Amino acid sequence: MGYAGGTKQSPTYHSLGDHTETVQIDYDPSRISYEELLRAFWTGHDPSYRSWSRQYASVIFVHNDEQLRLARKSKVQIEQERGKAVHTEIINYSGFTLAEGYHQKHGLRQFPEFAEELMRIYPSFADYVASTAVARLNGYLGGEGSYDALKKEADSLGLSPARKENLLRLVQRRGGSQTCSVPAAASIP
Repeated sequence: MGYAGGTKQSPTYHSLGDHTETVQIDYDPSRISYEELLRAFWTGHDPSYRSWSRQYASVIFVHNDEQLRLARKSKVQIEQERGKAVHTEIINYSGFTLAEGYHQKHGLRQFPEFAEELMRIYPSFADYVASTAVARLNGYLGGEGSYDALKKEADSLGLSPARKENLLRLVQRRGGSQTCSVPAAASIP
């Protein structure tokens, strides 16, 4: 989680300026396409809702002309499918400022026993926040992802056998019928 799109230098939650709260997704285009990421983006919120503040605006930050073309095309498709105006902005990426620690990995913060174990693997805060395994675990603990998907990747998350079993039980108890809204190939710092 972090801030982007504004001009204020070094934004913080309490001094955001003209930035928007956002996530940054690092992805491998050989494993997942930009179009697939856009589909996940559109299903993750109601783009017809007009935000009451810049802080919570719906924005796609594009890095190049091809992303701009695809984002615009997908916005038009969503407007046609839903029959409503889409208030999502499409803006050129100009940088990303990582949010303060207390805004990171909300799902994990609800389960400190998992966070503590992962912090032993990633002792640097920057490495912890940037870790794909940490992002995946945060998603599962936050209610995203299916039990079946977790079973397939649980060994790759770096958890001890006891924590892995605990995680599997938690996700199974939740119902485990949800599908992950952020593709497995994406890493959300």
